[in-house]
Amino acid sequence: MQRAVLLLVAGLATVPGASAQDAAHSDYFRSVARYFSMPANEVTILADWGITPDEVPVVLFVARRSGVSPEAVVALRDSGRSWAHLTSRYRVSASALHVPIRDDAPAGALSGAYDKFRATPVASWSTIGLADDEIVGLVNVRVISQVLGLSAERVAASSVSTPTWVELHTRLRR
Repeated sequence: MQRAVLLLVAGLATVPGASAQDAAHSDYFRSVARYFSMPANEVTILADWGITPDEVPVVLFVARRSGVSPEAVVALRDSGRSWAHLTSRYRVSASALHVPIRDDAPAGALSGAYDKFRATPVASWSTIGLADDEIVGLVNVRVISQVLGLSAERVAASSVSTPTWVELHTRLRR
């Protein structure tokens, strides 16, 4: 009996956090939908297919840039393909992913990606190899900065202290 009560209390204690997380995800998905000019429920469906919320805009970005369906991108991602593989396969180069920020601006979690861009002549950006987290980050900086009307510098710099792009969106939206 005591164990059942403890489980019930533990379950109730997680409900408000889950509600706040659900609200943050819904708000983030509405922003992603606004960026891609599509209904929010279609964006939410991608998360229902097992794609992490932070990766949903990447699915849509790669699909839109390459002319394939989001379903095709999700299927390959679900089969274990990396974002680096998918962007290469669909010819979405680092130059297409690049979001301009000042050379002296802090890039937060994307410092490594921006170091690669800064060290490479612009004409050769399409040859830059980006890690999966850099691809996810660059797409999210683009989406969050444009939807919230913030500079890409501010969004990128703020990414250093936030574990997910959904959380960063929530924090910057306030």
